Amino acid sequence: MDACIKELYRIGIVPVVALDDAADALPLGAALKKGGVSAIEVTFRTAAAADAIRLLTREMPELLVGAGTVLTKEQADAAIEAGAKFIVSPGFQPELVSYVLSKGVPMCPGTATPGEMEQAMALGLSAVKFFPAEQNGGAPMLKALSAPYRDLLFMPTGGVKLENLRTYLALDQVFACGGTWLATKDDIKAKAFDKITARTREAVKTMLNFRIKHVGINSKDEAEAKKTATLLCSIFDFDYNDTELSVFTGSAVEVMKFMGRGSLGHVAIGADNVDRAEYYLRQRGFSFDESTRRVDASGRTTFLYLKDEIGGFAFHLTKN
Repeated sequence: MDACIKELYRIGIVPVVALDDAADALPLGAALKKGGVSAIEVTFRTAAAADAIRLLTREMPELLVGAGTVLTKEQADAAIEAGAKFIVSPGFQPELVSYVLSKGVPMCPGTATPGEMEQAMALGLSAVKFFPAEQNGGAPMLKALSAPYRDLLFMPTGGVKLENLRTYLALDQVFACGGTWLATKDDIKAKAFDKITARTREAVKTMLNFRIKHVGINSKDEAEAKKTATLLCSIFDFDYNDTELSVFTGSAVEVMKFMGRGSLGHVAIGADNVDRAEYYLRQRGFSFDESTRRVDASGRTTFLYLKDEIGGFAFHLTKN
């Protein structure tokens, strides 16, 4: 996976914005960053695009800034000169794709059909935009297209909003979703940056979808664990499930057969995507115990402990 695409995968959401005035670029970038998203696609739908990209890349290097609606080589040159880290187009132009790639910049062209996707793959691309997503069948269509193109990653854009965000991101080959709903042109014009921050924060919360999966209780030995689990099951009518290392009482409480992690025990927090959960928690200042990381066959993290205890409990992330 290309380094830029990998970063976008961790971020998960790419706000797609049109700026009439480059002076709005920095307060917009700050609003998105405050809301938790550190990527932005500035579209070449206005004359201010190149100046806005230049300001953002110079003043906010922590943001991953791309250029969208790039239709010509001249626009690509302007975007790259301004500092854009990736280029996005609404459609598939083989000549434009080849030109951008020759400049050493990642390109994510818009595709809607198997023929366009195969042409993109023939040019060496591993990631494309699916556009317009909802008008082309939405998540069900993208799921069908993913089956024959298992090595191709997608960024659905067009009609993506809070209500269907998780449906798209649940597809394994979707590396990120692009959307205009986070920072609308009207909100930018009205300088409603607090509203943009709130909407962005809501989108991140929805995407991560944190859930308490279970609480783990430490025991000095197997006998104590079974005694505790039996008591819990008798009180709350939980199902008793004896495993090698612990006894689950229903799905809510895991009684360890030894003194496990955490002074008192552990808490399992589910997330729709553990890699994204890790990324956002690191942005909030948390660190992780690398020795506990588990990954699946595709290299995506499925299990990871936070480094420090909270209230006497160790916390680990796990996939919902």
